[in-house]
Amino acid sequence: MKLARASAAVIVPWIEEIEGFLEDLEEQSAVEVFDDGEEYGDVYVFVVTGADEDALLDVASRVAALPHVPSGTFAVVSDDQAEEFGLGRRVGLPRRA
Repeated sequence: MKLARASAAVIVPWIEEIEGFLEDLEEQSAVEVFDDGEEYGDVYVFVVTGADEDALLDVASRVAALPHVPSGTFAVVSDDQAEEFGLGRRVGLPRRA
C-alpha cells in the first residue's frame, strides 16, 4: 500500500510526523515500512506492507488523521505484481467507520 498526499514539493513537518508514526508501528512489528517516504510526481509516498489490507488501510487512515497532515490524503492498494509504481485501487482517507 502506498500512502500519498497531493503536492509536497518541500519537506514539511507533517512528513517527519508521519515517518515517526510509521517508525513506531514498525518497531512494534505492526507493519513494515519500505524505505523513507519520497516525492513521486506531485505526491509524497510512503510504502507500507507487512499486514493484511484492512490493517494497512487502518494504519493509513490513522496517518491521515494525524495533526498537521493536509487534507486530500489517499492510499493506493497495490502489490508487487503491479505493472507500474502507483497503480492500484485508490482509497480516500481517513476511511469512514
